[in-house]
Amino acid sequence: MKQLSSSQIRAMYLDFFKQHGHTIEPSASLVPKDDPSLLWINSGVATMKKYFDGSVVPKNHRLTSSQKSIRTNDIENVGKTARHHTLFEMLGNFSVGDYFKKEAISWAFELLTSPEWFGWDKEKLYMTVYPKDTDAKKYWQAAGVSPDHLVDMEDNFWDIGQGPSGPDTEIFYDRGPGHDDLEPDDPENYPGGENERYLEVWNIVFSQFNHKPDNTYEPLPRKNIDTGMGLERVVSIFQNAPTNFETDLFLPIIHKTEELSNNKNYGKNDQDDVDFKIIADHARAITFAIGDGALPSNVGRGYVIRRLIRRAIVSGHRLGIEEDFLYKLVPIVGEIMQSYYPEVLNQKDYLAKVIHSEEKRFNETLSDGLSLLNDLMDNLKSTNQKVVSGKDAFKLYDTYGFPLEMTREYLNDEGYSVDEDGFKVEMQKQKDRARNARGDKKSMGVQRDLLLEIKTPSKYVGYTQLNVSNAKLLDIIVNEKLVDSVARGDAEFIFDETPFYAEMGGQVADQGVIKNSNGEICAKVTDVQSAPNGQNLHTVEVLKPMNKGEKYELDVDRQFHSKVEKNHTATHLLDQSLRNVLGDHTQQAGSLVEPNYLRFDFTHFGSVTEADLHKVEALVNEQIFKELPVQTIETDQATGKKMGAIALFDNKYGDKVRVVSAGDFSVEFCGGDHVKNTNELGLFKITSESGVGAGVRRIEAVTSEDAFNYLNNEESILKQVASATKTHKVEEVPEKISQIQNEIKELQQKQEKLETKVANQQANSVFENVQEVGGLKVITGVIKVSGMGQLRQLADTWRNKSLSDVLVLGTESKGKANLMVAVSDDQVKAGIKSGDLIKTISKEINGGGGGRPNMAQAGGSNPAGLSKAMDAAVNYLEEL
Repeated sequence: MKQLSSSQIRAMYLDFFKQHGHTIEPSASLVPKDDPSLLWINSGVATMKKYFDGSVVPKNHRLTSSQKSIRTNDIENVGKTARHHTLFEMLGNFSVGDYFKKEAISWAFELLTSPEWFGWDKEKLYMTVYPKDTDAKKYWQAAGVSPDHLVDMEDNFWDIGQGPSGPDTEIFYDRGPGHDDLEPDDPENYPGGENERYLEVWNIVFSQFNHKPDNTYEPLPRKNIDTGMGLERVVSIFQNAPTNFETDLFLPIIHKTEELSNNKNYGKNDQDDVDFKIIADHARAITFAIGDGALPSNVGRGYVIRRLIRRAIVSGHRLGIEEDFLYKLVPIVGEIMQSYYPEVLNQKDYLAKVIHSEEKRFNETLSDGLSLLNDLMDNLKSTNQKVVSGKDAFKLYDTYGFPLEMTREYLNDEGYSVDEDGFKVEMQKQKDRARNARGDKKSMGVQRDLLLEIKTPSKYVGYTQLNVSNAKLLDIIVNEKLVDSVARGDAEFIFDETPFYAEMGGQVADQGVIKNSNGEICAKVTDVQSAPNGQNLHTVEVLKPMNKGEKYELDVDRQFHSKVEKNHTATHLLDQSLRNVLGDHTQQAGSLVEPNYLRFDFTHFGSVTEADLHKVEALVNEQIFKELPVQTIETDQATGKKMGAIALFDNKYGDKVRVVSAGDFSVEFCGGDHVKNTNELGLFKITSESGVGAGVRRIEAVTSEDAFNYLNNEESILKQVASATKTHKVEEVPEKISQIQNEIKELQQKQEKLETKVANQQANSVFENVQEVGGLKVITGVIKVSGMGQLRQLADTWRNKSLSDVLVLGTESKGKANLMVAVSDDQVKAGIKSGDLIKTISKEINGGGGGRPNMAQAGGSNPAGLSKAMDAAVNYLEEL
């Protein structure tokens, strides 16, 4: 067996397919672009959908990649098995309607067995095939595989519901009898069964059918190849590692964790090894996820990152690591992956800062969660129960980040258990919510074959002219059919040249009209999109008969186009201003350029302060007032990058690119329309800034006339405020409002003092009324105070003066009932719990509550029941 590093193996795979005519696609961001069906990029094919569904025609129909991916459906098994990971790399080769089974199989066998490449012993390879796929069997045997190394598997059919589907073949490596974990006669002891001896390394999918809504299958017009080889598994074979974790992809992280731990060593204790593996896996995943723009939060991707960080921290605690440590692993991850992912080390300081901040946050939450767990056990003890409910266990998991196994471990140490079935029910509810939030989008569509067939050339001339007088109508599409003419109704047109911009990069499509030779409007252009072969596809409402081959005048709505141009240029100025003010870590996460406003999404850790937002707005306006020339140069990508151009989206640029620069301030790749000088924008005004997702912020803004109107409206509102506050000058409004706020604060303080005085007077009366109940000194009373806050203050006074064993107070506030129970420390030790008492008496006010053993509170909707609650408290204590 060759001795190869993970970097060498990755490079060898890509080089092999490059020599077989494939284009190497770079690893895309883990955060999907324009794909609501995915939370993360979870495979190599996920980034190829645009090619397989026909929305984009690749320049080369043979592609290969090493794609970083995240899967989170089995996090709980990470560290406990040899192969489970959250982040992994998927090596793949893809054919978009080019080669098929014969080539895919023969090349796979060549890569795996040729001495020039992997050089594996062919006797150690087994292939599973779909029983009805006789072609796959034939090609494997032709490549050199003996029939006894081919295994029929009914499951070898890739099908995700409606859309592309087909048989697949899986390749297994026989690690030898030393890896057997089943008896020889076990029914699962075969390649493809549940035996660690046979390691699946490659899956090749032959996408050849369309799964129709009626559950029938029809052949696809263009058959495709989609393959996936897990880099981590392949490395474990080359490096003779028992599991993926004993390879150069993980061991450096594990060794650094050993240094940080309390005299723990990998390979000495099974539970410790699980924790080392969890930390190594999760450190990789969070580093790459945050590097691609996702940030910790309570929803979506951010929730996944937060969960991974917390699981790793808990594992660190079990290894004796008390201080923040996870952020220290970022440089180690960067060094391991540097050859293919240099960006990790380039932004290691930012990544460490984000992770360290989250570590600090969770270490504070950890103590709160343990406190809740102790309260739960106290409540169980008081009621002679032994099982924490699934709902409470899920709260510990969801709110405090406690994995189920951690809750189980703490409970087991104290002789308690957890309702794991109930926990699973709550977990499923959360998964259902997440699934619904992603929507009901198809994961992959079927190619729109008609558009793929249309290859007539079409030229966009809208960069320099908004009217074309003699555009030839090349193609008419009505109801997915090519026709020669259309009289009225909806249709799609392709012209030999057009001034209409096709929606792209956030810039909306142009609108306008089409005129015939008589100057009559014969169609309205309502939308323009890019067809798979690059033509501008016009969606139109036909008003008068139109014919293929005739020439027409195409006229863009100039006012609409001009306003869009201004807002598009503004997004470039805004993008650079955000980088200048907030830091280079900000990246565009989406944009929308409409005629009346612009929307710009960007990645940023935390909210944007008012001061920074003001700096950004001022910096954009500074460039407008400088009257910078806006120039566009068409060049190649390499030259554009040397010019300092920023690429806003992954993999959308061709060999020829347009570089748009606003003076020396902003330089970006962009295929959109722009003004000639920044002074055309007139004015820029931010109208809102908000968070829209995990680590993604959104700015909405207006320019030109819309900005002027916005400011006029703001001024009108300010004048109304001045009038309402009886202020003579608008500039004096802030001072006047501050004065009013101080007056309100003083009045509130006076009111609070009066309420406290009244409450103390009532309390003195209540505190004097001590009852003897079942051998206990008890004070009860319904008093008039402002709410729960003052009840707690009275309880503090009661406790400081040791006035009785039990205190029960109630009050009505804003139409609601409040109850508070306090128990002396001596009586808590004797077994009396405030929480038990509050649960009993809160029924009288149609409410509920809880708290600590020495103090609890409740709220309810029935103030009339407060007196009955006092009686119920006495009855409860009498029966103890």
